[in-house]
Amino acid sequence: MDFYQTPIYPCGYLPNRYSVNIFADPNKEISTQTYSWLIDYGFRRNGSHLYRPQCPECNACIPTRVCIDEFKPRRSQKRSLMHNQDLEVCIVKKEFKQEHFDLYKQYIQCRHEDGPMNSSTKQDYQEFIIGTWSETFFMEFRIDKKLICVAVFDVLPQGLSAAYTYYDTAYQNRGLGTFAILKLIEETKNQKLPYLYLGYWIEECQKMSYKVNFKPVEGYLNKTWQLLHEEIPRKE
Repeated sequence: MDFYQTPIYPCGYLPNRYSVNIFADPNKEISTQTYSWLIDYGFRRNGSHLYRPQCPECNACIPTRVCIDEFKPRRSQKRSLMHNQDLEVCIVKKEFKQEHFDLYKQYIQCRHEDGPMNSSTKQDYQEFIIGTWSETFFMEFRIDKKLICVAVFDVLPQGLSAAYTYYDTAYQNRGLGTFAILKLIEETKNQKLPYLYLGYWIEECQKMSYKVNFKPVEGYLNKTWQLLHEEIPRKE
């Protein structure tokens, strides 16, 4: 597998920093098996592409995964489960649904008003969320048959990978992001898989810091997976 590097561009998460990604050759055949191998080296899926941050002067993005067998919900997470037990949850195969896209557009317009995703088209959505080769599913959350949340996830031999979650912001007091992860943990356990991959944790970025709340959680640091604690060992 060949890899390529992007040009340097402004970081979307931390001010006054710049980002560089490496990505797997998009002209080569990519499969779930390829992703299964690369995710354990810190790679993530964006549409049909596999990438990993490789910033020359920053290592703030830490890949994370929840250890399913040892996971125990915190008190606040138990409250989230209780608070949302009236929701109907079901899993459907990946395909474009206008209902999903409408909810996605509403979420992006509320949460990323000034970002480039705000102008996403149907094609942008399909390329970002669905991809081509991945074994992807949608977890739907409904109240009185109304769709209020979608959690997109991939199935891999060693676990599930949470790809993206979007929801109706009118229901944000329900903590749907936390609830979605708890239901993905439950699904990972049901499939008898050891890990739920949550993507990159960025300690200094509030909207990316929630991932360490699902303990025990491991981070890929210094080329090895290790439990994340209060003091995070960094390479010099």
